[in-house]
Amino acid sequence: MLAKEMISDIVPSLKTSDTGISALNWMDIFKVSHLPIVNSKDFLGLVSETDIYDLNLPEEPIGNHQLSLVRPYITEGQHILEALEMASRLKLSLVPVLDHRKHYLGVITITDMLHHFADFAALKNPGGVVVLELNHNDYSLAQIAQIVEGNDAKILGTFLASNPNTTQIELTLKLNVTDLTSIIQTFNRYNYNVKGAYMKHDEEEDLLEDRYNLLMKYLNT
Repeated sequence: MLAKEMISDIVPSLKTSDTGISALNWMDIFKVSHLPIVNSKDFLGLVSETDIYDLNLPEEPIGNHQLSLVRPYITEGQHILEALEMASRLKLSLVPVLDHRKHYLGVITITDMLHHFADFAALKNPGGVVVLELNHNDYSLAQIAQIVEGNDAKILGTFLASNPNTTQIELTLKLNVTDLTSIIQTFNRYNYNVKGAYMKHDEEEDLLEDRYNLLMKYLNT
């Protein structure tokens, strides 16, 4: 999905004539910690809650203050995953979108991105979940897919997490079947470390909620 397809039509932009207090009120209403400042169609930058709290006179217009505004953005033709990467790297609650002439179009919120990510990763489809722990050098999705498909199953989505302090990675597989017995046995036969398997709906929901919360915690740190 392209960025232009996910632009929010409700999150407002600020003008330099808006006050810091007004900006904080909008942030509270829309549950974001950043808002774009726009002059006509020109994107001036993002202002954060921290920026506003640092103002000596927040009741005055934002334009009266010397703000060191960050100016991150993606263009309308970029993929939504690029927006997610930018939000994660810069710890943003939203990402501005500009057109090819660098005119402001709107923003994509981190909440909307995560909802799309859940759909993109096929997390809502019925099926079981297998969690593998393996060395980074041993990771081969082709071989893992061959094992799964050799047991008449399909991989619907993957979630890869790594520990920067080790060479171990954790691979979560969402499959299209709930009976994982033969798949687990095959993984064990090929010396894969099966860290967990979730066949029941409630177990699966608990795991996926845990992965979602882990992603949210990572993006908001």
